Amino acid sequence: MISIASTLKIALRALWVNKMRSALTMLGIIIGVSAVIIMLAIGTGVSRKISSQISSIGSNLIIVVPGSFTQGGVRLGGGSQSSLTTADADAILRECSAVSAVAPMHNGSAQVVYGNQNWATSIQGTTPGILEVKDCGLTAGRNMSDQDIRNATKVCLLGQTVVDNLFGSMDPIGQIVRIKKIPFTVIGVLESKGQSLGGQDQDDTVLIPLTTAQKKIFGTTVPGMVRTIMVKARSTEDLSVAERQVTDLLRQRHRIGPTKEDDFTVRNLTQMLQMAEQTTNTLTMLLAAIASVSLLVGGIGIMNIMLVSVTERTREIGIRMAVGAKTWDIRIQFIIEALTLSMIGGITGIIIGSSVSIFLSTVFEIPSAVSLLSVLLSFSFSGLVGIFFGFYPAYKASLLNPIDALRFE
Repeated sequence: MISIASTLKIALRALWVNKMRSALTMLGIIIGVSAVIIMLAIGTGVSRKISSQISSIGSNLIIVVPGSFTQGGVRLGGGSQSSLTTADADAILRECSAVSAVAPMHNGSAQVVYGNQNWATSIQGTTPGILEVKDCGLTAGRNMSDQDIRNATKVCLLGQTVVDNLFGSMDPIGQIVRIKKIPFTVIGVLESKGQSLGGQDQDDTVLIPLTTAQKKIFGTTVPGMVRTIMVKARSTEDLSVAERQVTDLLRQRHRIGPTKEDDFTVRNLTQMLQMAEQTTNTLTMLLAAIASVSLLVGGIGIMNIMLVSVTERTREIGIRMAVGAKTWDIRIQFIIEALTLSMIGGITGIIIGSSVSIFLSTVFEIPSAVSLLSVLLSFSFSGLVGIFFGFYPAYKASLLNPIDALRFE
């Protein structure tokens, strides 16, 4: 039996003799592998971006907002009813076993002024628990305290965007800023969280004590009223339990009968964001599957060219058989030729696909990341395509009668 090395040498020589035809044959594989690499790279990049945004918002997060109500036959939208209070938030933390942290919020927007600089931003009145709820740390200073909440002190924590626009490279800790002409002492700087899924800058915010926001900045129509209650479940497994416990507790506290609608809405924010990530992954796989059709088309092209090659080299096959080549030797030769075409095309496609992905990421800022798994999958699939579509021409060549093959003109 002729060695694999000599068979490979013969196969490569045959491909080199017909360089243009071999290059055109590989084109389908190159395009297919490149398309798969690019699609998977963009999908992986988007998925990683969503994952980072999920983690920046906070893990195991539930948000409770006021519900809607009907007035004069007109049903107003969600958040139009003042149904949530700080007492509700305290009860959730105290009585819901699946909840680890709670942060009621009373927010709005206002102009923040420092010296001759000013910046319009989101003002969020909240409690010290907000940092735990949102998995957020401080890069400088301290968090607000329970005493700040009790005394409605005029202190604030600044997001990085606000710091950049008001202070530049200055240290803001201890400086005085004005919110609606009321002076606030900066006691801390929040760590950067980046953009949310909706494109909102999470660093463009100012946190102040909840009671300060209620009494001195925004006011309330109902004593203790809050606009949102953010809840952190103890674990991902406890999310559904926490959601049910919060709903049952608030219905009980608000004296809502069994047949009446809730005057609040509980949203499992983490599950919503995870669904967005799953949808992105599914779309990525769908696009990769569509792109892989090009690989099949390239495989069909390899099979057609190999069939033509068998016809052109019938006499050569007859000579090899006459000097002792076995049926398996002939099959191996043509399978190796097909495999070589597909593997060279696969390597070229990987190089092109990776280069295009990097180009899209650096020039157009499209999130993309070429993973080792996508490279291995594309390379392996291109090899399988070569073997699969090269087998029939190889099988046909091995069945030729040596005498008939030698007579072939």
